[in-house]
Amino acid sequence: MASTRKVAVVTGSNKGIGFAIVKGLCKKYNGDVYLTSRDIKRGTAAVEALKQLGFPMLGSLMFHQLDITDQASVEAFRNHIKSTHGGIDVLINNAAIAFKTEAPEPFAVQAKETIRVNYFGTLMVCNALFPLLRQNAKVVNVSSSAGHLLCIPSADLRSKLSSVSLDVSGLNQLVEQFVQAADAGKNQEEGWGSSAYAVSKVAVSALTVIQQRAFDAESPSRNIAVNSVHPGYVDTDMSSHKGPLTIEEGAQAPLFLALEANIKGKYVWFNSAVVEWDKALEVN
Repeated sequence: MASTRKVAVVTGSNKGIGFAIVKGLCKKYNGDVYLTSRDIKRGTAAVEALKQLGFPMLGSLMFHQLDITDQASVEAFRNHIKSTHGGIDVLINNAAIAFKTEAPEPFAVQAKETIRVNYFGTLMVCNALFPLLRQNAKVVNVSSSAGHLLCIPSADLRSKLSSVSLDVSGLNQLVEQFVQAADAGKNQEEGWGSSAYAVSKVAVSALTVIQQRAFDAESPSRNIAVNSVHPGYVDTDMSSHKGPLTIEEGAQAPLFLALEANIKGKYVWFNSAVVEWDKALEVN
């Protein structure tokens, strides 16, 4: 028999912001909390590190291997959740990569890999786990300040990315166009700009809006909320430890969306304020 306890899942959570999100959930969430990572050794070590901190845990902490770019891994995790728990109440899509400024790989390689992980990997997890989302579930897609629509230079591309008629298939085609443009050395000429990370996170932000439209159209409704979040410039490996915020500070807005917020389909800043994704930034 599957458990009826609440379940929260955080992808890419053996370190950094994901690790801090899991820690926050353990303190505040009365349910089973899954720390996941590609590497089993690092993931189990992260679980042990959290347990060694000795803080009172409101919920139960668990580990499961999950590589968001590996179909077999995603399906194995889905099957485990389905058979063990029956469903998910909180899903935080945190796993992502970013190439360093000095990375030796050609931009075309960086573009293809960044999109493969940050966008298509996130989408693969969503496709697998969304059928398991329970009534009133919360989904948080970790985006970035680079995920704001105005990070795309082309007004035409911005119009396409924010169109109310855009669906997942259309978004997939757009990000593939970026990868092809990068491969041809025409990403700037075609209006995508020079940051593969920005394109990947804009795509995640756009996906969030599309996903919310789909959930709103469900009948019967599960009343599911999907929001994207810029967690701030945080001191992590991904930022080369240049960010001024601690990982705990970076976890605050994702935790707010997972546990407290009553909003849907929004783009939220690290101070938990809603920001208009497709308009000029006005933030504190």
